[in-house]
Amino acid sequence: MKSDFYRLAVSSHFSSFPKSFSLRKKVPWWYQILNPRSKFVARWNRTFLYVCIAALFLDPLYFYFPITGDKACMQTDLVLGVFVTFSRTVADLFFLFHVVLKFRTAYVAPNSRVYGRKELVTDPRDIASRYLKSDFIIDLLATLPLPQVLGATWYVASIQRQYECWIITCKQEMNKTHSPSCTPSFLDCATLDHRERQAWFKRTRVLSNCDALNNKNEFQFGLFADAFTDHVSSSRFVQKYFYCLCSYGQNLQTSTYSGETLFSSFICIAGLILFAHLIGNMQNYLQSTTARIEEWRLRQKDTEEWMNHRQLPPELQQRVRRFVQYKWLATRGVDEEAILRALPLDLRRQIQRHLCLDIVRRVPFFGQMDDQLLDAICERLVSSLNTKDSYIVREGDPVREMLFIIRGQVESSTTDGGRTGFYNSITLRPGDFCGEELLTWALMSSSNLNLPSSTRTVKSISEVEAFALRAEDLKFVSNQFKRLHSKKLQHAFRYYSHQWRAWGAHFIQAAWRRHRKRKLAMELLGKESLYYTNVVEIVEEDDDDCDAGDAGGGAGESSSGPSVGFQNLGATVLASKFAANTRKGKIKTVKINLPDSDSLKMPKMFKPTEPDFSTFHD
Repeated sequence: MKSDFYRLAVSSHFSSFPKSFSLRKKVPWWYQILNPRSKFVARWNRTFLYVCIAALFLDPLYFYFPITGDKACMQTDLVLGVFVTFSRTVADLFFLFHVVLKFRTAYVAPNSRVYGRKELVTDPRDIASRYLKSDFIIDLLATLPLPQVLGATWYVASIQRQYECWIITCKQEMNKTHSPSCTPSFLDCATLDHRERQAWFKRTRVLSNCDALNNKNEFQFGLFADAFTDHVSSSRFVQKYFYCLCSYGQNLQTSTYSGETLFSSFICIAGLILFAHLIGNMQNYLQSTTARIEEWRLRQKDTEEWMNHRQLPPELQQRVRRFVQYKWLATRGVDEEAILRALPLDLRRQIQRHLCLDIVRRVPFFGQMDDQLLDAICERLVSSLNTKDSYIVREGDPVREMLFIIRGQVESSTTDGGRTGFYNSITLRPGDFCGEELLTWALMSSSNLNLPSSTRTVKSISEVEAFALRAEDLKFVSNQFKRLHSKKLQHAFRYYSHQWRAWGAHFIQAAWRRHRKRKLAMELLGKESLYYTNVVEIVEEDDDDCDAGDAGGGAGESSSGPSVGFQNLGATVLASKFAANTRKGKIKTVKINLPDSDSLKMPKMFKPTEPDFSTFHD
């Protein structure tokens, strides 16, 4: 009773907790490190891209605030100013949040990209250091609207040129002879309603002296004359925006004004440098690409001629073309082996170590070796490419190399030598390996020169890029491997070998079926023995009743009943006794026939060879 009450109290107490209750403290969202492949990051990057595109057209709008009026004055477009300021503030908030998000987003380690594992770096300090050194400057420069700002600068410079002409004319009218005298405040459109300004405007020569259409004026507008001859400064915002964006820097006619000439020179030099840089890069790219493409075309032409000469079937020709194309896409026509062979031995060893060390260590057997042996293995790894649906090795064929998968997927299957009813298949992904039969062959001191037979069929599911370790290279390295204890080797080899795993799974399945069959036989035997025991008891009771009837009813029958009833009753008793004795003997002679391993319908799988490395001597 107490236990039930305690259980009820505990259940009612914990029922108030949510279903996702955990003793682990939940990390706040502002401290969490985001996965760059998550849906939130992808959705945010898309949104931020749209905001950045819109912000590119917001920054130069600040230069379009000043406009010129018809009465020799300047004013600011307040509606445009409020709109641009509010929009730019929203864009800046997006950009600030994006920068903060970059500091909390993990990145893929560069070393892990080589062999396809792609490990994420989640350390906040490493993320911040990498972002500040690389992407931060790029993000900042990418948001600079250089073309729009350049066009808007031309508009501001033209307005400044107009204002300078007004100032010069106004200074000439700032004397006692001119009434009313000019003041700089008259050039602001806010003073249009002032009486002094209206009186000055009726007598001033500002409009005539600063008219760009008047060729008799001494003041030269130069390349900014189009802003006034085409009425750009007094046009609507949309018209002058597209005019400044698309019409500057064409047939420039400068004056003697230094700022004007410097601006024109800057545009010409910048355009010349950018154009020369573009031409140089295009020339180098086209030369290198053209040479490689021409070499690839010649090789492809030779391949086509050879296939036609040998009259290969269309399927084989298609597979050859697919492999040649995939090799070109994977290597870009670069002979990596030739480049490595031309380098010094020490430099070549370091490069191979950088490319292959991490993926070789993923093999548990190789992970127990020291750095010297790992360098020897990495030095002998070569690149291997396989197209889709190609058989790397078939079951029963000699194994010539071990493959360490970098990219792509491979299907490894076995039928245990073609045994009926048996099939085992697994999928190998980047970081896995195949061809483990070479390990036993290379590490066994009694192994001969014959290569081991493959116990599995390896077929590529997609395009596969891998590193290959040939049999002779593995044999050379294994001859130096004499430092590790044999039991540790056996444990590592058994635990991670796909062949041993398949055999272990088969052995467990056979043991489980044998156990189930033995259990069913024992249950059936128990039920049969219980049934026969009950039948024997019932027969014995009938025999006792029959004996009592013979003793008490024999006299009555001799005096009153006929002799035929007595004979039938005696025959019945004798038959029942005979049946009871027969069943008793049958129960005593029942034997337990348990199924042995030979009666199993599941086929046996051949046990792999024990990796006995104890014969090595130092």
